[in-house]
Amino acid sequence: MSSSITTWNRGLAAVLLAAVMSCAGGDAGGGGPAAPRGGGAPDFALRDLAGRTVRLSDHRGKVVLINFWATWCVPCKVELPHLERLYQEYRPQGLVVLGIAMDGPDSSANVDPQARQYGLSFPVLLDEETRVVAVYNPKRTAPFTVIVGRDGAVAKRREGYHAGDEVEVEADIKALLAVRADRP
Repeated sequence: MSSSITTWNRGLAAVLLAAVMSCAGGDAGGGGPAAPRGGGAPDFALRDLAGRTVRLSDHRGKVVLINFWATWCVPCKVELPHLERLYQEYRPQGLVVLGIAMDGPDSSANVDPQARQYGLSFPVLLDEETRVVAVYNPKRTAPFTVIVGRDGAVAKRREGYHAGDEVEVEADIKALLAVRADRP
């Protein structure tokens, strides 16, 4: 009996640690059972803050950074200005940033004001039913970034945000922008 309780306590501790890590930053290297690295990025369609439908497939041939964030996530708030800077700098070379807000019906009203507060000019999409989150980010880590190459394949995944991560993300983007869509 004592052995069962110890095993249960270890399991509970692991679950609690994973929950804390998922919002606090977690493993910056990716991980988790999200869309497979190098595999085709599953298409999706979500509405932006203006009610327009945005599809991932509309951006084929470009490098797409998909960032899952939430208004309640402190690391997300620190990362968003960096994503805006990257979008402004690399958009002319073919970078698309899609910010997917994971806020549910109880907090989705906060998304538009927060996007305005941070001056986000890239599309901010709402996934209140978490359909896209379930495919790409089933652990619901915030923030969580997926970078899709010009060929439509998932090239990188990044879980969490720590100061300085934007340098690595920028290097990944530059490398992917250098690859033409018609080359392997």
